[in-house]
Amino acid sequence: MLRLTEVRLPLEHDEAALKTALLARLGVTPDALLNFKVFRRAYDARKTTQIFFIYTVDVELRDEAKALRRFANDPHLGATPDMAYRFVTQARADERRRPVIIGTGPCGLFVGLLLAQMGFKPLILERGKIARERAQDTWGLWRQGKLNPDSNVQFGEGGAGTFSDGKLSSQIKDPRFLGRKVLEEFVKAGAPEEILTIAKPHIGTFRLVKMVENLRAQMQALGAEIRFDRRVEEILLDADRRVRGVRLADGEEIASEHVVLAVGHSARDTFAMLYEKGVSMEAKPFSIGVRIEHPQSLIDKARFGRFAGHPLLGAADYKLAHKAKNGRTAYSFCMCPGGQVVAATSEPGRVVTNGMSQYSRAERNANSGMVVDVAPGRDFPAQPLAGVEFQRYWEGKAFEAGGFAYQAPAQLVGDFLAGRPSTRLGLVLPSYQPGIRLTDLTLCLPPYVIETLREALPVFGRQIRGYDMADALMTGVETRTSSPLRIKRDPHSLQSVNTHGLYPAGEGAGYAGGILSAGVDGIKIAEAVARAMNESTP
Repeated sequence: MLRLTEVRLPLEHDEAALKTALLARLGVTPDALLNFKVFRRAYDARKTTQIFFIYTVDVELRDEAKALRRFANDPHLGATPDMAYRFVTQARADERRRPVIIGTGPCGLFVGLLLAQMGFKPLILERGKIARERAQDTWGLWRQGKLNPDSNVQFGEGGAGTFSDGKLSSQIKDPRFLGRKVLEEFVKAGAPEEILTIAKPHIGTFRLVKMVENLRAQMQALGAEIRFDRRVEEILLDADRRVRGVRLADGEEIASEHVVLAVGHSARDTFAMLYEKGVSMEAKPFSIGVRIEHPQSLIDKARFGRFAGHPLLGAADYKLAHKAKNGRTAYSFCMCPGGQVVAATSEPGRVVTNGMSQYSRAERNANSGMVVDVAPGRDFPAQPLAGVEFQRYWEGKAFEAGGFAYQAPAQLVGDFLAGRPSTRLGLVLPSYQPGIRLTDLTLCLPPYVIETLREALPVFGRQIRGYDMADALMTGVETRTSSPLRIKRDPHSLQSVNTHGLYPAGEGAGYAGGILSAGVDGIKIAEAVARAMNESTP
């Protein structure tokens, strides 16, 4: 099997066009092409007057060796790589010596799934609730302004990614094709098969809920145990800083020599406990800003021109960045086509925004984070928990500016650029629940963030016509772009650099950003735990 890349076809082509293009590119007759399968499909919309699909195709030829010789200098043709996942080991450890996994976000789920598939029987602890009960608690905040600190957008089965656009793309280096393993497991759990082929796959919230339920059932069938409403209060260590188990909030102690921390980027109480226990960690950069909403039709028109609304293209997305005169960068983050802005706080007395889309991406507004980089030593002290306090401060200011009832402060772009508070809505109606309060966003963001956004908005308006329209709506604040700290781990054993048997994992520990990369990190952690457990078995 050979892989051919960069096969370009017009947007509106018929089914036969791809085969015709393959024959022409390869210079073979129809009888020499035995079979072909699309591996990846993307689109090129840089010119709105002519949009192309770009295919990567695996082809089976009658004489593949000859084709490889003919195209030896062509970077777009080569042998199809072996992308099959192979387990690094199988369980030899005593079943009573269970590894413990804290958290059921994408990382924790894949640690548990891979360990279970290798024959281990992990115990998974989740402070929040099962997905459907968690959804009810989340709607309680959105519809009634009632927050459950242990069951919300950040905490519960599926993690923060469950209430998002469900994007499954990543920029990580992946020489072992672990991302493919993640996608294949998602398909088995109920995701649409197209996520294996389209260049920017996504799932959407409602489908993610069912998928995590299916993943849970698969793990349980393989012998894993999953306990919900179980918050880990302490990591138990011996005198040599070796993990010996965990203590739960209800006082129960669970023995284990291998504990995985897949707690997500908002487990602030867990971070504080680890810091007090002396676990090595450091502050890291992240970004803060707002969510900005536009009519989805405006984004579609700007990105696709006359092809806006084409069913094969769907709702348009975008990616923007601007390096400001003050040295900071403003950029779009977690863009959600046809989605809504959601309340994403996990602590009382704070307002946090995020974005979410369903699979259909059919809502009237496009939204994206529009954020600015902040860093330890420059914007807050270079102390491990200082970034957490920085986030809390501005989330508290947003709570005040929103009226102390989980409404979010909001401002029209025209007013924001003019330096005046907003007093009325324009064309763009807010999607944030439990509601917004029009005000002045300078009340709840640092001056340098305001300065950077004011410089960036007109620049973005030149890249996407209408982006800086006066009626576009900005809702604050977006603070949970990534973890504000990194829990240091050895690059080989993937264990904490100073706490043996503790495995910092995923986005919360500072080693992933998004669903796919968190799942990939989960696979790596599962492999490291499996090796360590087998090596320590008598």
